[in-house]
Amino acid sequence: MAKHKHLTWHAGKVALAAAGVISLLFLALPLLALLLRGLATFDLARIPASGIPNAVSLSVVTTLITALLTLLLGTPLAFILARWRFPAKHVVNVLVELPIVLPPAVAGLALLVAFGRRGLLGPALESLGVTLPFTTAAVIVAQTFVSAPFYVRSAIVGLQSVPRELEDAARVDGAAGFTLFWYVTLPLARLSLYAGLVLSWARALGEFGATILFAGSFQGRTQTMPLLVYNVLESDINAAIWTGLLLVAMALAALFVSQWLMRRATSEH
Repeated sequence: MAKHKHLTWHAGKVALAAAGVISLLFLALPLLALLLRGLATFDLARIPASGIPNAVSLSVVTTLITALLTLLLGTPLAFILARWRFPAKHVVNVLVELPIVLPPAVAGLALLVAFGRRGLLGPALESLGVTLPFTTAAVIVAQTFVSAPFYVRSAIVGLQSVPRELEDAARVDGAAGFTLFWYVTLPLARLSLYAGLVLSWARALGEFGATILFAGSFQGRTQTMPLLVYNVLESDINAAIWTGLLLVAMALAALFVSQWLMRRATSEH
């Protein structure tokens, strides 16, 4: 009986390991294929004419602006959701995180309906001389809309993890209001905020669906790296692969940095 149980346990362990290996191969094989194809077809001389430099520079500039906007707008929201009590707080939390699971095409459509020329705020913006759709600003708006929730969610966790005893001690020493937040709460939560911001930046870098609907794909103006991959897929597959590999490398680096920051934040608390 004991031998039978041992064999059954061993067989289950082997089956579990096999399933794990299959799952890992399923996730890693496409990326490996992309890497091998990219290395086999890489041609440095063709890059200037491929549209990659323009797409890379536009992606870097827009995502950095997006990260700054996310930091400025998302931090107060995260603080409110982490510390304040008010009616329908759960509903607000759901609304903040909804863009994470929202289909990208729906996100782009929602932005058009809200900020397009015939949208909810379109006439008001036009009266101020502001036109958003199919501009570089539209790229930033789309990126912020889909990526900011990643930062807000991480910032909420970080702000909630700050020991209240330290804040109370600072209040005894005379700190209060913005001074308390800036010099005590924010430094203690900084690693979680940084981790969320890096993850948010990576999401903005890979944004496609909302951008193409709300901003279009115009080289040098709205064509970010993911849009370049889509546009040149049939005409220049190699350029699409090289751009894809660059996106993978940047996303991988962002993921490693974000996880490292989260581990440090966990160890500090």
